[in-house]
Amino acid sequence: MIILIGGSSHVGKTYLAQKLMEKLKYPYLSLDHLKMMFIRGRLTDLTCEDDYEMRYFLWPYAAELIKTAIENNQNMIVEGCYIPAEWRDQFDESYLKDIKCFFITMSEDYLRKNIGTVADYGSVIERRLEDEVDLERLINCSKEFKEEAEKYDIPVIEITDKYDIDEILNKALDIISK
Repeated sequence: MIILIGGSSHVGKTYLAQKLMEKLKYPYLSLDHLKMMFIRGRLTDLTCEDDYEMRYFLWPYAAELIKTAIENNQNMIVEGCYIPAEWRDQFDESYLKDIKCFFITMSEDYLRKNIGTVADYGSVIERRLEDEVDLERLINCSKEFKEEAEKYDIPVIEITDKYDIDEILNKALDIISK
């Protein structure tokens, strides 16, 4: 099984992937690492600031990696803001049956009340370099991911009043089991 965890920056995708890895014993890939491979290898002119363009540049490569894992009957968790809402377009039914996808978002109210905590936990798994948190950008990105998820029938775990990784993990496991 392939588990895709999408959503905006700073919502805890990597942290959840780590928890799922520990629980399910599936390896995970952070699409941020794939992004940096292309940037550092000078295989693209895109930069770390080109999130939207990077999504559509990276996704075809990630999709082929996912197909290879499925063909080899391997499990994997793939997480990142670079999973587009129309992710299914890269796969035919023979692959789709082995993929579960959901997005994580944070409500505007949660972000406004907890931006300091969100910023503090930005490096809980990965060390972020020069991580300036832009509240309005995070709000807009979470709204966009939620709207896209609704449009493309992708389950959403929305953090609205508290960030409880065990509760989020249980919601993710429920989505995966369906």
